[in-house]
Amino acid sequence: MSKIGIGIIGAGGIAQGQHMPAYARLSDKVQIVAVADVNEDAARAAAEKFNVPHIYTDYREMLQRDDIHAVSVTTPNFLHKDATIAALEAGKHVLCEKPLARNHHEAREMVQAARRTGKILQVALQWRFSGVAQFLYKYIREEGNLGEIYYARAHALRRRGIPGWGVFIDKEKQGGGPLIDIGVHILDATLWLMGYPKPVSAFGATYTKFGNRPDVVGLMGQWDYTKFTVEDFAVGLIRLENGATITLESSFCANIEGDEFNTLLLGDKGGVFANPIGSPPVRIFTEHNRTLYNIEPAHLPQVNAYHAEVEAFIDAILNNKPSPVPGEHGFYLNAILDAIYESSETGREVRIDTSL
Repeated sequence: MSKIGIGIIGAGGIAQGQHMPAYARLSDKVQIVAVADVNEDAARAAAEKFNVPHIYTDYREMLQRDDIHAVSVTTPNFLHKDATIAALEAGKHVLCEKPLARNHHEAREMVQAARRTGKILQVALQWRFSGVAQFLYKYIREEGNLGEIYYARAHALRRRGIPGWGVFIDKEKQGGGPLIDIGVHILDATLWLMGYPKPVSAFGATYTKFGNRPDVVGLMGQWDYTKFTVEDFAVGLIRLENGATITLESSFCANIEGDEFNTLLLGDKGGVFANPIGSPPVRIFTEHNRTLYNIEPAHLPQVNAYHAEVEAFIDAILNNKPSPVPGEHGFYLNAILDAIYESSETGREVRIDTSL
C-alpha cells in the first residue's frame, strides 16, 4: 500500500483534538479517508476540519471500504466493543480509546476478536508514550535500577473535576466513574513499569459523596447531579501473581489540596516517585556505599504522548510489529476495575479471572 487509509469512528472531542491531528502529521504515511458518526453534523465538521473526503453515519458502511486499513475508535465506552469487533472482522487494525471496554467481559471478546483475525488491537493509553514514562521504562525495566518492585501506590485524583459534558456520569454508558476514566491511566502506567504481572485479586471500596449534590462547584463544567450514577471516589488494593501489590486511589471530586496524577514504585534496589503534572516530574531514591541518595533528572525528553501513540500504531502496521499497547493489557485493566467495583458491593476480596 502507498499510504495507510484511516477511518475514524466517533467524531467527538478526542477524535478532533488528538487522533485526527496526530494522523494529519503523518501525511506522508497515512491518509484519513473517512469519518463516521451517528451525528452527521459532527462527522461533517470533523471532515471539513481535516480535509477528509468521506463521511458516514453508519460505521459499518465505512468499514466496507477497501481503502481503509485501520481505524481509531473514539466513541463513548459503551460503543467500543461492537465498533472494535466489527472493524477487526472487516480486516482493519484498531486503535481503541481507553478504557478498552466497560467491563472485562466486553474486553475479553475484543481481545479474542483480535487474536482470531490477526489484526493489531492497540489501547489508547497515551501516558506510556510521554517523556517521563519512556525515561522511567528504560531506567526501571531495561536497566533494572529498582531491582524487584514489590509495591506501588498510584493516584489519579481531582479536587473538583467531574466532567460537565459527555457520558462520564452515566454508569450504564461509561462503566464507572473516575476509576475507569482516569484511574485506568495511572494503573496502566504503574503495571507497565512493573512489567505487567497478571492480577490475581482485588479488594476495594467506592463512594459517591459529591456527584449527586446540587451544592458542589464544577470546575470542569456543571454536571446534572440528578443523573449522576457513578462513584466520585474509589480505592483498591490489587494483588499480583508475582506477590507484589498496588494501592490505587482515584477521584473526580475530593477535599484535597489539588489534583494528583502520580505513582510511587518501591523496589529492593531503589524507588521512584513519578509526578508528571508536578515539579520535579521524577524523583529517584536509592542507596550507594551506605549513603542515601535523592536524585532528580535534570532533563527529560519532551514528547506529545497522543502523537507518539498514533506514530507507534502506524509503525506497528507498517513494520508488522506487535501492538504497542496490547488488548490483553486493556483486558487486565478492566478485570481489575471490575473486581474493585464488585468488592465495594460485597465487602470481600475478589479473585480475578484473566483467562482468555
